[in-house]
Amino acid sequence: MTYPLVDIGVNLTSSAFDSDRDTVVSDARLNGVTTLILTGSSVQDSQSAATLADQYPGCYSTAGIHPHHASEFNSDSIDQLRQLTLVPQVKAIGETGLDFNRNYSTPGEQVDAFEAQLMLACELNLPLFLHQRDAHKEFYALLKHYRDRFPDGVAHCFTDSKQALHAYLDLDLHIGITGWICDERRGMELRKLVRDIPLNRLMLETDAPYLLPRTIKPRPKPGRNEPGFLPFVLSEVARCMDRTEQEIAEASTANARKFFRL
Repeated sequence: MTYPLVDIGVNLTSSAFDSDRDTVVSDARLNGVTTLILTGSSVQDSQSAATLADQYPGCYSTAGIHPHHASEFNSDSIDQLRQLTLVPQVKAIGETGLDFNRNYSTPGEQVDAFEAQLMLACELNLPLFLHQRDAHKEFYALLKHYRDRFPDGVAHCFTDSKQALHAYLDLDLHIGITGWICDERRGMELRKLVRDIPLNRLMLETDAPYLLPRTIKPRPKPGRNEPGFLPFVLSEVARCMDRTEQEIAEASTANARKFFRL
């Protein structure tokens, strides 16, 4: 049985979808994933995401600069993002945050770009689509400083510790769960922690084309994740939370629709 689902994180601009993007979106709908939020990770990518969101019914997008691209941030970037938010399909600021794991941009560049986007979300009263990896202390400090000024935020693709989870819940953030929870090797801790997420804070995402759920058997030959595979995330979350798939679907969909003001 399929349930109406919202995939809050799809990298539909990825070249991995260049050959069959129409089919990917169509297949998502066939599998009950009726709404896709397309992730913007740079100014140019956010423009592309907004264009695709306009092209496909049921699709919306975010506008932001991922920490990997923070070195590209300049004096014009915020104005460009501000202009993008005038597009009706653009529903949030992001993907933005801090990633001290790979440091494709320096920590200083990441902090500057992140804080500027936090201020933009506050100015425009828009929610934040957030990324954090190996940078919890600095990330949390900035979020806490601005928390009473932006309406909402989601810790996208959460894979961190119990301490981090509860810190974000204490800030009244939402938590995005991906196919990481379907990984019997890396996802064991997340399978335990997901029980701590209140139903009204939970949202689901694929982060496609990344993080293909390992519970899909047989494994799709390209090894590419798609929004149509979100029901596998739903199934594992329901199992780990000891709830029905219908309960999780209804809650996560309602949360996403309210969060993105759909």
